[in-house]
Amino acid sequence: MAKPRRISVTVELCMGCHTCELACAVAHSQAKDLVLAASRGEKPGYRINVERFGALPVPVACQHCEEPACVAACPTGAVHRKADGKPVLMDDARCIGCTLCVQACPFGMMAMRMDGKVGMKCDLCIERLAKGLQPACSSSCPTQALHFLEEEVSTRAKRQAVAQKMVAAMKADRP
Repeated sequence: MAKPRRISVTVELCMGCHTCELACAVAHSQAKDLVLAASRGEKPGYRINVERFGALPVPVACQHCEEPACVAACPTGAVHRKADGKPVLMDDARCIGCTLCVQACPFGMMAMRMDGKVGMKCDLCIERLAKGLQPACSSSCPTQALHFLEEEVSTRAKRQAVAQKMVAAMKADRP
């Protein structure tokens, strides 16, 4: 069984260009092309958000939680997961627009579509994954601040970055 993969963020590399948001919207459009989607008037919305914390841009994406509050809150099963370790998905046909999933998400990553009738959330670009591609946000990031990694690989990289900073600080303190 494949290990769960998630969007991992290297905050220091994000320059706040919002390319990930645009790529996400295009990937979730019917046209799958920016110019064509715009000419058709499509407004698919994006499922990743670049938020500001002071002067720093921080990309925030769905965490696809092990025990997702959005799934538990959904009265119709529209927000669901096909199996453990798989992405949390939204079934538009089953959504009744009650917004309980939006209220339940502790990360603020559930939203309603522009028409306010159906919820939307990151699905890790499941259509792209089926074709062997990475999610649009991570593959489009010009600074490689976003990565689609197995959790173990992501946490190991973070530990190594912390260790590197600790060694650099130790060396800086030496005369």
